[in-house]
Amino acid sequence: MKIPALYIADELLPFIRARIAKNLYSLGMTQSEIGDYLGITQAMVSKYLSGHYKNPDDEILPVLEGVADEVSRAIAYGSSKQDAIVLLTRRIMELFLNGALCPSYSRYAGIDEEVCYSLYRPKESGREVLETLELALRKLLGMKGFGGLIPEVRSNFAYSLPAPKGKDDVAAIPGRINLVKGRPHALSPEFGASSFTSGILVELGRIRPEIRSVLNIRYGKDVEEAIEAAGLEAARVRSGPSKEDSIVAIVSPFRERTYDVVIDEGGHGLEPGVYIFGLDPFDVLRKLELLIKNLGVM
Repeated sequence: MKIPALYIADELLPFIRARIAKNLYSLGMTQSEIGDYLGITQAMVSKYLSGHYKNPDDEILPVLEGVADEVSRAIAYGSSKQDAIVLLTRRIMELFLNGALCPSYSRYAGIDEEVCYSLYRPKESGREVLETLELALRKLLGMKGFGGLIPEVRSNFAYSLPAPKGKDDVAAIPGRINLVKGRPHALSPEFGASSFTSGILVELGRIRPEIRSVLNIRYGKDVEEAIEAAGLEAARVRSGPSKEDSIVAIVSPFRERTYDVVIDEGGHGLEPGVYIFGLDPFDVLRKLELLIKNLGVM
């Protein structure tokens, strides 16, 4: 019987370890240091660096690359071996929970996909989504520096149910987030409150189901420089003339790989903007905090 633990060990870990090893080696770490972090021998690190490892299914390759790169950055920024293990374990479990790994695992184990979903994808209620977004929204509204990032079109913050089918499966802020007497203000989130951010998450859910939250902020050279300084992975797009065209443009980079941020350069009569994506609202806030810190506000 090929249980999920075997699938992780056989199909996922060799590739993840190899990519982390390559990332860290390119940053100047020795093979022995890399082996210590990864819990493997120096000889195995050498094997990974020479390309001797099994690649996973193409459909999950970009997702695993994103996980490996995130763990690599954490190690490069000084995270302990324990922290790296916790981060990697959480990310793999999240990929099971949101169903991203179920098709690949079902083929590996020779079982129906629904078995995987029943094990790792518990039903998430609308109430839980609203409560999570509400908590994150309160933190966002009190975050120093956020008010200066609200664009002319105002900000919205959205979080979807797993596998959203339409705007009624996405919670967002009615009327968006405004500045009132210089301070950010917002109503409580509701399902169906934003057709645009809902459209982004619905379209994104078809190709990157693990990414379920988004926040838009203003564009500026200072913001772009802070994104780069924070080490956030960013893509650039130019939105189309219609709402539908803009949604397709913003989501399009994710067909190749995952990104933390999409910079929309706008177009004729369209304000440029920045979209921060995450697994959930608190993942989005974590990235926003990094950006704000590099703006020198915090």
